[in-house]
Amino acid sequence: MNLALIFVVLFAILVSVADARWEDAHATFYGDINGGETMQGACGYGDLIQEGYGLETAALSTALFNNGQTCGACFELVCANSRWCKPNAGSITVTATNFCPPNYSPPLNTRWCNPPNKHFDLSMKMFISIAEYRGGIVPVKFRRVKCQKTGGVRFEIKGESLFHHGDVTRVAIKGHNSKWIPMQRNWGQNWNTGVRLVGQRLSFVVQTSDGVSMTFFDVASENWGFGQTFEARLNIH
Repeated sequence: MNLALIFVVLFAILVSVADARWEDAHATFYGDINGGETMQGACGYGDLIQEGYGLETAALSTALFNNGQTCGACFELVCANSRWCKPNAGSITVTATNFCPPNYSPPLNTRWCNPPNKHFDLSMKMFISIAEYRGGIVPVKFRRVKCQKTGGVRFEIKGESLFHHGDVTRVAIKGHNSKWIPMQRNWGQNWNTGVRLVGQRLSFVVQTSDGVSMTFFDVASENWGFGQTFEARLNIH
């Protein structure tokens, strides 16, 4: 059986704020006030509440999703120049956890996620934080920001292969009796290797898209099993 390592970089800083600039986009919402229909998603994070994302999430249009490589990135949004913007609402920060697919069917006013549009399909909770519910869609300003979360990088071990891309750019795994083995990037934050490492302590090297690389030694003990989640003591800064 192939070992597919699913790791969720919940707390990585993925971009420097100094490099971020405000851009124009639009925002809508999906799901209900409790997050219905927003769980799971194209990034492979599973239960967003359990994984620490809560309802501060968004599905991204094709232009922003970048074939999944933006999964896990954080964005700051403000409602801009609309009668539906709430006065003095300030900004919200959301994490990219899902994909808003293109829609080429009529009517034309439902094609907000089509290329080349930059669009955020927010959870309802986040949308009504900055705009009136009845507005439905509003123009926004957005920029990429640091993800402000606590704890260490989590590693979840699965017993099957999964497919797609994530914002992390490189992962290697090492058993205590093996050399470093490059892992194959699959979907969301899912990576796998066909090397059998059962019964060995597992260490990892993780590199994010901003070039930061860290080594996590002995994250899982030799008696690890499929379906378990391990949290490292460190985070990527």
